Amino acid sequence: MNKQFLKNIFTSNSSISSLVLRVPVGIILTAHGAQKLFAWFGGYGLEGTGQWMESIGLAPGFLMALLAGSAEFFGGLALIIGFLTRPAALVSAFTMVIAIFSVHAANGLFMTNNGYEFALTLLAATGALAIQGGGKLSIDSLISHKLNK
Repeated sequence: MNKQFLKNIFTSNSSISSLVLRVPVGIILTAHGAQKLFAWFGGYGLEGTGQWMESIGLAPGFLMALLAGSAEFFGGLALIIGFLTRPAALVSAFTMVIAIFSVHAANGLFMTNNGYEFALTLLAATGALAIQGGGKLSIDSLISHKLNK
C-alpha cells in the first residue's frame, strides 16, 4: 500500500465530535457482537445465533453469525478506540443494512414491533463515522500525524 492511501484512511477532521459518536456506538456494537459470539449479555452465542440466522434464510447460519458477530464486536472495539475508524464503520454500516433488510424491514419502523429504527440509527451513525473518520481524539489521528511527518 502506498503512503497516500494510508494517510487517507487515518486522516480525519480535527473535531472531537467523532468521539461523541464513536464511543456509545462502539459500546452498543461490541455488546451486540458479544451476544452473537460469546453468548454474553443474554445472547445465544454462535450456535444459537447461527441456527436463528439459518431459519431466516441467512445460510450457512454459523458462518453468518460469525461474520455479523465479528463485524459488530471487533468493529465496535475499533470504534471505541478510534483505530481504523473508517473501515470499521463501513463494515458496521454494511452489517446494519443486512440487518434492516433481512430482519427488520417487514416489521415497519418502530422497535416495539421489531422494526428497523434502531438498526437505521446505527446505520446513520456508522455512515457518518465512515465519512468523517475518528476525529481528534483517536488512534487514527495519532497515526495520521506520524505519517505526515
